[in-house]
Amino acid sequence: MPEFSTRLIDWQRLHGRHGLPWQGTRDPYRIWLSEIMLQQTQVAAVIPYYARFLERFPDVAALAAAPVEEVMALWSGLGYYARARNLHRAACAVMEEHGGQFPVTAAVLAELPGIGRSTAAAIAAFASNERAAILDGNVKRVLCRVFGIEGFPGERAVEERLWALAESLLPEKNEDIGVYIQAQMDLGATVCTRTRPACEICPLATQCVAHATRRVAELPAARPRKTPPRRATCMAVVILNDNVLLERRPPAGIWGGLLALPEIPEGIQIEAWAMRNLGIDQADARALPSLVHVFTHFTLEITPWRIDLPVAPRTLSEPAWQWLALEQIGSAALPAPVRRILEGIAEHPESVV
Repeated sequence: MPEFSTRLIDWQRLHGRHGLPWQGTRDPYRIWLSEIMLQQTQVAAVIPYYARFLERFPDVAALAAAPVEEVMALWSGLGYYARARNLHRAACAVMEEHGGQFPVTAAVLAELPGIGRSTAAAIAAFASNERAAILDGNVKRVLCRVFGIEGFPGERAVEERLWALAESLLPEKNEDIGVYIQAQMDLGATVCTRTRPACEICPLATQCVAHATRRVAELPAARPRKTPPRRATCMAVVILNDNVLLERRPPAGIWGGLLALPEIPEGIQIEAWAMRNLGIDQADARALPSLVHVFTHFTLEITPWRIDLPVAPRTLSEPAWQWLALEQIGSAALPAPVRRILEGIAEHPESVV
């Protein structure tokens, strides 16, 4: 369908987004930073983080030289924290393996931590006009609707078909690649949205199978439904004067590299845990209201227990534990539910709420 790319390019030049802070540059570092931040995150949420990152890390050398804890702290609140860890790892790899020169070809980019096939193609297209197709969530939705592709796009067979289709639709002129890639992103984000798509202004409406057959709400097919498991945990909120006890999470896993509240193993009494791990003779623990945090694959119910210490403990049982002043929680690398708990305590220091 030759007119597919032509229509998109024409539409992008007239109606696409042109004022985003990462547009208008060929700098692969800035393009890469924006593409990683935009993964599963809305543009409006990314813009302030992007500005803060560039102010602190203006180039890949500055990012690689920074402690990963500082990177995590700046990322705090943006979610999907593996992206931040891979961001730092990739910056170090560019310095060590590429002499500080950020790659601009998709094949080399895809070898860096945290950069998949689609992201590598987008960076290469914007940085060097490389002819490479992308297939993010927005593009999958557009292709499934326009061409009437059945099946869940996350299934391997369906995804392979979509990749072949995406590669066949690339424009003929290399100089149009960047505009075309941006057009696909913009159309999916602003017109061919998941719910309430604006079909009346879509440049592809006249050739869209889903629109013609009144199946826009059905395509692409939804992920087969599974009830996400529900987990529960208790966390200790240990307060000493105006400081809270936190632990640095391991690099891998949930909240990897972030500061979190110590978790209390299932079946252990709160008071017994406190006396054993804090080296105190007795503990007065008060339950705070529970809160629920939804992850991609499960739901976590957190019950915080507040323990106020009159004096510093004789010992701390875990080397990863550290004290943080409550006034510093705004700049610390904290998971969202932990931040909510601590902000409530900082606002109402004497309250159990």
